[in-house]
Amino acid sequence: MSYVEKVLKNLKKQNPNEPEFHQAATEILTTLAPVVEKHPEYEKAGLLERFVEPERVISFRVSWVDDRGRVQVNKGYRVQFNSAIGPYKGGLRFHPSVNLSIIKFLGLEQILKNSLTGLPIGGGKGGSNFDPKGKSDREIMAFCQSFMTELYRHIGADTDVPAGDIGVGGREIGYLFGQYKRIRDEHVGVLTGRGLSYGGSLVRTEATGYGLVYITDEAMKARGDSLKGKTVIISGSGNVAIYACQKAQSLGAKVVAMYDSNGFIYDPDGIKLDVVKDIKEVKRGRIKEYAERVAGATYTEGCKGIWAIPCDVALPCATQNEIDAESAGILVKNGVKYVAEGANMPSTLQAIEVFQKAGVVFLPAKAANAGGVATSALEMAQSSGRTYWSFEEVDAKLKVIMANIYRNIDAAAKAYGFEGDYVMGANIAGFIKVADAMMAHGVV
Repeated sequence: MSYVEKVLKNLKKQNPNEPEFHQAATEILTTLAPVVEKHPEYEKAGLLERFVEPERVISFRVSWVDDRGRVQVNKGYRVQFNSAIGPYKGGLRFHPSVNLSIIKFLGLEQILKNSLTGLPIGGGKGGSNFDPKGKSDREIMAFCQSFMTELYRHIGADTDVPAGDIGVGGREIGYLFGQYKRIRDEHVGVLTGRGLSYGGSLVRTEATGYGLVYITDEAMKARGDSLKGKTVIISGSGNVAIYACQKAQSLGAKVVAMYDSNGFIYDPDGIKLDVVKDIKEVKRGRIKEYAERVAGATYTEGCKGIWAIPCDVALPCATQNEIDAESAGILVKNGVKYVAEGANMPSTLQAIEVFQKAGVVFLPAKAANAGGVATSALEMAQSSGRTYWSFEEVDAKLKVIMANIYRNIDAAAKAYGFEGDYVMGANIAGFIKVADAMMAHGVV
């Protein structure tokens, strides 16, 4: 049994009933086998065992009072996974599906994603099974204040810097930061994604979606291709999807479909993004309203059918495992040439295999959606220096970072004999930097 196989076997035994964590660990560790074979010292140092075991797992109760005066109780988590190259960095997710397995899979992925940015940030993740949907602003404030009253003692500008994720946008970050400042009596860059009036960075809102399109464009340019005139499908209709749509359209692509958790819209003339933004960002409505407002557009209940729409480029930006092998096969049959992941692990392992066997250029999440955390790190730098960069400055830095990520994962894949396999390339390039740091620190 190889070193990687032993580590995976023990991980599954010691962490039962955590399927998302098992999936992420399997995908990552199996691709690292060529690196581990070249470095037998890793096994002696127990490097992989330490890499897949979080440095710290924090679980806590979050009690809060709803508008009816009733006490509600949720679970809260923060997994501080790896600080070898810098302070823990990773989002907070508020969604009913949140459990320890999901937080651990996201945290493990975050280690490599943060490493790929080239910036000095380690990997972490957190959140709660609290559902912001249907809650009043007062209820969300009450929850966020209670959540931070526990979390504050575990985070800090040079220790652990959370950000937003699903269910945690500017409103939630504001409430969380306000409570941290109230308790700690200090105004520091302990959270990113803050409002511009209190230390946030321009481009942070757009960063993940923009970065996703920038790296897709880099991969296309490397093949003498471009987004101009291409048909694009984007799943989701939240922050990442909206700004991926905006940037893709600005580069000449035609985005024809988007969805939310109820169903998808199809507009053969191209999505009118101003309508989507009004529905989702202003009115906090459902995507089906788009079909009621735009002539020629249709709405279909359920989400899976979106992948049957012919396209050149697919950008899954909703949630984990939204593309299975069947959907991947349909996309391939309909001519998809590029798939870049805007969400975290939106393609199953079987779907990825389908794409790769068909020669589709597949850009995995840890590389493709790293623009968000990269810009968060730029926000941290601005906070530390008490400085402020223009939109153009931050956007230019983001574009360079995403171009460098593409070049690095491409080079790593080639160096280990897997040219064009960007899952291998991303995992290897991200891991080598972390492994070097861990070996330098000794057994800690």
